[in-house]
Amino acid sequence: MPALPERLAAWLAEGAHGTMDWMEDRADQRARPVGLWGGVRSILVVAMSYRPEEDPLALLARRDRGAIAAYAQRRDYHEVLKGKLKELGGFLSARGDVRVKVFCDTAPVMEKALAEAAGLGWQGKHTVLISREAGNWLLLGAIYTSAELAPDAPGEDRCGSCRACLDICPTQALPEPYRLDARRCLSYLTIEHAGPIPAEYRIAMGNRIFGCDDCLAVCPWNKFARVAAETRLAARSDLASPDLASLAALDDAGFRRVFAGTPVKRSGRDRFLRNVMIAVGNSGEPGLAEAAVARLDDASPLVRGMAVWACGRLLDAGTLRDLHRRSGAAEADAQVREEWRAALAGLFP
Repeated sequence: MPALPERLAAWLAEGAHGTMDWMEDRADQRARPVGLWGGVRSILVVAMSYRPEEDPLALLARRDRGAIAAYAQRRDYHEVLKGKLKELGGFLSARGDVRVKVFCDTAPVMEKALAEAAGLGWQGKHTVLISREAGNWLLLGAIYTSAELAPDAPGEDRCGSCRACLDICPTQALPEPYRLDARRCLSYLTIEHAGPIPAEYRIAMGNRIFGCDDCLAVCPWNKFARVAAETRLAARSDLASPDLASLAALDDAGFRRVFAGTPVKRSGRDRFLRNVMIAVGNSGEPGLAEAAVARLDDASPLVRGMAVWACGRLLDAGTLRDLHRRSGAAEADAQVREEWRAALAGLFP
């Protein structure tokens, strides 16, 4: 992967990684495996399918429900996949004087680029790994080893002229093939981004409350993928299309109880409720306005601000002014005050 350090450096210099400072902090280790571990001589990359049973795009029309990315509707894959990697690593170690280090999204490892170099597939125009046999619903892990292993032929790009993933992106986060601007990506904004969602992306979020599967779901190579076979990664039925009103009522203890053991838990309750409030505002359902009103007094200014936005989308001007007099007039947080200003001025379409 001779061009990898240069490609990564250019992407970081552009600022396309947003606030993910950890991408920049250990960029050398990320781009050069020997920078992470000097003893590495070969890298084994493994992939596990998590193809969902239903089309994720179908849920986007059900505006009273929340859309959670398919990978997050199930047990946190890190522990499942890492356990399998350790088994394989132990097998290698038992065959001689071989050292191994196992990584599953826990270190600065560029799994997708390594997977392409290992012949598992190719990085598509949406920058996600695509396999001819399994599509792009793939979880990746890597084993760094001191063993000298014969390399496989790298994957061959088979995207051709297809633009499905680029054209479907609701925020144009893929400005050109093979280039992702994380600052516009709904997966980044709903999971990694800590502050308020920029106003220009809120309507595009629709009912996506954790991640976004659009560019994955339209890939034509998915026709060859089989539904995930690992029983420990079976999707939870209660997370397939959760009710927004119920999610909006979650306190911290309730959030941790509902999402225990899933990737959603890592976002924290406040960031997740921020997303839920935006989905409520996008629902067009007057009956959900009560869920937003209830969060105007939330302890988190992040949640309060997005509740104001939701109220501005669902309530008439008179009701909004009454609510402001009761709760917003004494608001201490500057960002929430700005949300009130915009709502009262009718700036939310």
